[in-house]
Amino acid sequence: MEVPMLINDFLYRARDLYGEKEAVVDGLQRFTYSEFAERCFRLANALSNLGIKKGDRVGILSPNSHYFLESFYGTSLIGAVLVPLNYRLVSDDFQYAFSHAGVRVILADSELTNSLDEIRDRLPAVEHWIVARFDDAPVPEGWLDWESLVTVAAPTPPESPEIDENDLVSINYTSGTTARPKGVMLTHRNFYINAYNFISHLGISHDDNEMWTLPMFHCNGWGGVYAVTAMGGKHVIVRVPEPKGLFQLVQDEKITFACMAPAVLARILDYPDYADFNITTKPRIACAGAPPPLTFVHRLEDELGWTFLQLYGLTETAPILTMAEPKPHLNLEGGELYRIKARAGHAALGVDLRVIGEGGLDVPQNDETVGEVAARGNMIFKGYWEQPEETSKVVRDGYFYTGDLATMDEHGYINIVDRAKDVIISGGENISSIEVEDILYRHPSVLEAAVVGIPHEKWGETPLAVIVPQAGESPSAEEIIEFCKENLAHFKAPTRVELTEALPRTATGKLKKFELRDAYWENGKRRVN
Repeated sequence: MEVPMLINDFLYRARDLYGEKEAVVDGLQRFTYSEFAERCFRLANALSNLGIKKGDRVGILSPNSHYFLESFYGTSLIGAVLVPLNYRLVSDDFQYAFSHAGVRVILADSELTNSLDEIRDRLPAVEHWIVARFDDAPVPEGWLDWESLVTVAAPTPPESPEIDENDLVSINYTSGTTARPKGVMLTHRNFYINAYNFISHLGISHDDNEMWTLPMFHCNGWGGVYAVTAMGGKHVIVRVPEPKGLFQLVQDEKITFACMAPAVLARILDYPDYADFNITTKPRIACAGAPPPLTFVHRLEDELGWTFLQLYGLTETAPILTMAEPKPHLNLEGGELYRIKARAGHAALGVDLRVIGEGGLDVPQNDETVGEVAARGNMIFKGYWEQPEETSKVVRDGYFYTGDLATMDEHGYINIVDRAKDVIISGGENISSIEVEDILYRHPSVLEAAVVGIPHEKWGETPLAVIVPQAGESPSAEEIIEFCKENLAHFKAPTRVELTEALPRTATGKLKKFELRDAYWENGKRRVN
């Protein structure tokens, strides 16, 4: 007998097995799994009452909150498709993504409604605007109150349409190499398999208390939304990840697990007063984005006594492709062990992973020959929303081509050495170099511009803008950076600017960005994943 693999099953399992167990902690608010499930049911019924049905897209813009967590199941229970956006973007980005996805409803945190009100007239397809109030903020004019809607909605499981495992759960917009992001279509099957890998490779159980430092919009929290719920663990939500507060939560809530970007990990390690806290657990910290320096791994494990876990994946892969799990039989110790832990790792369960070099052949396992990472499996996305031509560029011969360049060592561990498409990953956030360059070219003093990622102790890498100024012009770095911040999300703006007489180009005029980057990376090797 075959039954569809649906993420909704995780919620029902948690309610039935762990009903009276604490499920969610969000500031002063606490919910058991019975209460959490009921809130998800009420949201699903409230959306149905507004006319939302299977296949309709529901946008959400919010920092981490119990509302955000509820939205994942509140939409999937009725077959609707969630469209979570990075709230750190600007209004134009919100308008493009919500329009492109064709959302009918927008859910938003009360601190972000102003940004959406600015573009309301440019989103005519949006029929309902629902606000989740933070700190008892008032309900803005033209908005429906989330709590009021769910209070009057039925607390029972909604009447569910027939849902297939290949139906969409979410459309996650990711920045690529163009100014316009692509909508990654992820299915029940994708997230179901990823949740299993999350549970298997990261050791999730009902005893786990996960501290949510990773943004929930970020590929749906790497899978914690589903895996932790499935196993009856506790979600401890962090709205603003600052070191003192994180250590306090680790102590008070007995945190055992967290996913975080290297930038958050850096802030934890740099916090001078961590010894003031009585940490009785040994949290496992899963890290992705740009791998931290080896010293980070050493300090986390030897100084704090926590466990470092490195993984690699993309939004298009739901996302886990690899885990840097040291093989016990290799008996690795000290620096060699830390080196392995900081690599992208080996293929996760169910992942057919290749590093493909010249002639379509797998590269030798010498840790020197570079090829492109390609993968296939049940975690690979359904395609880009309404962009089949873009999908065909990356899905070929049954494999998803990541655009990431890597080597493979003798043990089968891959090491990501470059981004084929020049995406900069700063603090776990993707930054399109082309998007930044487009803004730079709008500055009246800029003749030519190139943006590359250079090392940064805290963020992993950060954008460098190399500029050829117009004749007679000499713009300051401060001027250029401020101009970018006025026209981009602040995290995308260059943090360093250099002026030059000419950019390096090939004989055919193509920009040689690797020459600009190599001067900043040790031995010319860029370490990103």
